[in-house]
Amino acid sequence: MNKKFLCALIAIMVIAASCVSKRKLLDSQMQYRTLQNDSALMASKIADQQASINKLQSDINALNQQNTQLSTDASNQVNSLQQNLQAQQKRLQDLQNLLDQQRKATSDLKNKMISALTGFSNSDLTITQKNGKVYVSLSEKFLFPSGSAVVNDSGKIALNKLATVLIANPDIAIDIEGHTDSIPIRGKFEDNWALSTARATSVVRILVNDYKVDPTRVIASGHAWYDPVDVNSTPEGRAHNRRTEIILSPNLDELYKLLEQNQQQ
Repeated sequence: MNKKFLCALIAIMVIAASCVSKRKLLDSQMQYRTLQNDSALMASKIADQQASINKLQSDINALNQQNTQLSTDASNQVNSLQQNLQAQQKRLQDLQNLLDQQRKATSDLKNKMISALTGFSNSDLTITQKNGKVYVSLSEKFLFPSGSAVVNDSGKIALNKLATVLIANPDIAIDIEGHTDSIPIRGKFEDNWALSTARATSVVRILVNDYKVDPTRVIASGHAWYDPVDVNSTPEGRAHNRRTEIILSPNLDELYKLLEQNQQQ
């Protein structure tokens, strides 16, 4: 091998090596740029994912806050409802207690009247309890002569005993009602209205003037034949209807106050 050939071969080998190195360098640079691009893309995706995660976490936090607030509101509403229910139950219990007291007071009053008026015939005088009131019903023949509004002696005795109980129970309201049968009245009185009213006021005058019952507690009214307790087609029924009723009502002011408070609340 001559010297020129050897030099040429070495030159070719150096050029070839140089070309290979440049190609590898270019390949490496391209791979590096690709990796850079992939890295940037990946970083962008990661940033997007992180933004999504942050948004989800923010939504979760907001939902948790809403849930906490809803739980608090629900708890407050439950507490408020429980307090209102307890208050309502207390008012109802107070009302029931007051009603029980009124029933007992009415029952006690009835028993006092029965005790005070013992000895009179049931056909002349009856005592009943209804609608929270005590009814003392006096027959016409026990109190008045026929067609008259002047109380007779037996009636005055009964009214005296009744007045004793009324004076001892000053909270009792007293309503005196006169009643007749359906047969039109003749003579002194214009009509049955006048007779029933006159009889009621006669009883009031005896209670107030003779036996000193407080007049502010007493009301007199006449109902003629329009509030019968029996038929008017028989003599017996008409006799039942000709009556004077003394209606006794316990003081209901506290009951009315409680009912008014319940309506306002």
